[in-house]
Amino acid sequence: MKLGIPRERRAGERRVAATPDTTRQLTGMGLEVLVESGAGDGAGHADAGYKEAGATIVPELDLAAIDILAHVRPLDPHIAASLKRGAITVGLASPSSELPAVQALADNGVTSFALELVPRISRAQSIDALTSQALVAGYRCVLEAAIRLPRFFPLYMTAAGTIPPARVLVLGAGVAGLQAIGTAKRLGARVFANDIRPASADEVASMGGTFVRLDLETAESAGGYARQLSSDAGTRQRQLLAPHVAQSDVLITTAAVPGRPAPLLVTREMVQGMRPGSVVIDLAAESGGNVEGSVPGRDIPIPTADGTGHITLVGLKDPASAMASDASRLYAKNVANLLALLVRDGALNLDFDDEVVAGACLTHSGAVRHQPTADLLGARTAAAAARQEGAV
Repeated sequence: MKLGIPRERRAGERRVAATPDTTRQLTGMGLEVLVESGAGDGAGHADAGYKEAGATIVPELDLAAIDILAHVRPLDPHIAASLKRGAITVGLASPSSELPAVQALADNGVTSFALELVPRISRAQSIDALTSQALVAGYRCVLEAAIRLPRFFPLYMTAAGTIPPARVLVLGAGVAGLQAIGTAKRLGARVFANDIRPASADEVASMGGTFVRLDLETAESAGGYARQLSSDAGTRQRQLLAPHVAQSDVLITTAAVPGRPAPLLVTREMVQGMRPGSVVIDLAAESGGNVEGSVPGRDIPIPTADGTGHITLVGLKDPASAMASDASRLYAKNVANLLALLVRDGALNLDFDDEVVAGACLTHSGAVRHQPTADLLGARTAAAAARQEGAV
């Protein structure tokens, strides 16, 4: 079976779905690995490394001839439509926001596995790409904040006077948030954090942060995930957070609700209450944003309420790609470990009785197996039909 590793086409994406190390693992499964020339350049992996590991370097993948396509970013619809019927894809799919691509995969009879859908169970930890990439993003966002903040993170006691440590507030204590807490703490900042899941308080403390307790309803769903707060509770949350935001030199937001747009945690008015020179990093900018007005890939100056300066609002875009070498090392291992469940002795072995295989499968045999995505597609089709009928 032929496994293709493409150059990622989306602007700014430097990660790759296989490294020379995982290529050895993949060829050991009996797969013939085809790597597009230059696919690993952004992550520091030259073609020669792949060739030495047993891959064949090709100028461009013949999508109609490969059996498995491993990718990083969600596929464009025309790529999905170019794959042969019965082909397998493994990668990030962003199914709720990439519905045309999902439809193209189903229509073309492609069996696609979305790494976002891998169940959060112990046996699947080595496949959990959301966790591995959130680890990278949580680290990177603190570095981005430190670069922009016009002062030190740590305490310094000098002959010329004492410089107090920066105060960092992290909202959301998932994998990215905890990594942000730990990184900011290692840089010497005083770190505070809040999450709507009360169980996260101990995790925050374990990373050296101080948990900010708010008088709010519990918002933890099955499996330890956050759930969406009610409208009134969301308003109350922002009111309670406002003074903590105002006291911070750096605000980092990482909150996400699976399958939903990112919750709004911080309004523009709250940002304007911060001191001049403060920095806000919205790690959820690409999924709707935790901070009002954040734009993926842009730094936006927000004037302070008193007009004495401005706060820098940063909508981070694809932060894991900014650390492409280690991000690819982790991601490629996630991909290879999932393929190890799908391939036996060089042949496909799709066992849908396996909860990991079944849970990660997005499309198969012309159908969308992930029900929430199927529901979204159904609603999209119904809306299109209603518009057409109205036009007639």
